Amino acid sequence: MILTYEAISDDGIRSKDSVEAPNAGQAIEQLRRQGLYITKIEEQAEGKSVGHSQTASRRGAGLSLKALAVFTRQVAMLLRAGSGLVPALIGLKKQMKKPAQATLLQELVDDLEEGSSLTEALQKHPRTFDPVYCAVIAAGEASGALTEMFERLAVMVGKRRALRNKVIGALAYPSLLTCMSVNILATMLFFVIPRFAGMFDQLGVDPPASTKMLLATSETFLQHWPLLSVSAVAVVLSIAWLLASRRGRQWLSDMQLVVPGLGRLRGALIQAQIFRTVGMLLESGVSILESIDLVRSSTKNRRFQRLFIDVEDAVTGGGDLAPTFEQSGLIQPYICQAIQTGEQSGSMGGALTYSADLLDETNGELIDTTMKLVEPIILIGLGFMVGGVAISLFLPLFDLTAALQ
Repeated sequence: MILTYEAISDDGIRSKDSVEAPNAGQAIEQLRRQGLYITKIEEQAEGKSVGHSQTASRRGAGLSLKALAVFTRQVAMLLRAGSGLVPALIGLKKQMKKPAQATLLQELVDDLEEGSSLTEALQKHPRTFDPVYCAVIAAGEASGALTEMFERLAVMVGKRRALRNKVIGALAYPSLLTCMSVNILATMLFFVIPRFAGMFDQLGVDPPASTKMLLATSETFLQHWPLLSVSAVAVVLSIAWLLASRRGRQWLSDMQLVVPGLGRLRGALIQAQIFRTVGMLLESGVSILESIDLVRSSTKNRRFQRLFIDVEDAVTGGGDLAPTFEQSGLIQPYICQAIQTGEQSGSMGGALTYSADLLDETNGELIDTTMKLVEPIILIGLGFMVGGVAISLFLPLFDLTAALQ
């Protein structure tokens, strides 16, 4: 089979040529060993070109992050124990509880038995195996160190899952307090305050301004609750659209760096993710240009995407990475120093991986500190809300009691 391709060399030189290989996956591996990063590859068939994407069409269901972590760790364990790849996948398939996940593993087995490489099989399931995951596996197949690559991926996916669980756990209690505050406020506005309004009318009490405002708010909610309900549903649907649509997720990702406090934490989390990814790719033998391209596509934040475009331009122009990172203002100074040291010593991958470990420790402490501040703020806000309502409702009764004495 003759395939034409477009590629970028380690020196940043773009080229277009053809290669003969049994399939597109093996052609990509063959060219990668020559120091070429493939951006496009096409098969020539009967005078027509048939495009092959490096990530084939999506099929089947994906694995959750937890299932992916378990799958990667167990494959690494079975390969380390001496099992073949296909028997390992068949064994893992038997323990899958969800039929869709078992089907995914069966498709991997079928592709391997038909002669496809593991990388090519994984690329058919981009929902589960992203380009970074596939690139590391491709490097492992090319170098004959597939077991080591799965072990590295197990560490990376495990850290990603641990961070996600830490964030979810940290948000659980503040979310519970927020929901409780909303329920208490709704109960007062719809049930408690209207009873006090009727009592004030019967007693002929002229409440103070704060009480009048509270009574007016309750009356507004009672009279216009259908409109308020529709507005609340519209807000929920808008948030759901933002989370589901590509533009919405892009906007949310960009805005995360702008919010005071959250921007610093989110920026540090992105840095840890991308530097761990780049470090692992470089240690796995992936070229610097391919690593930069892969990590750029792994983050949705456009500021970091533009940063890695600048980094790619610096590499192709023969420049250093550290000054580009430093000029961006996004990367912390000690990370830039680590990158510079890694460039000078030739151990860029190890320097970035170590930097990511430091960032993970710092981020964990920052998340704990932030949540320790958020929880008392919510409790104090809840106390002020309940106390303000109570004072506004009982103050007229105190004035009436004093007038009767």
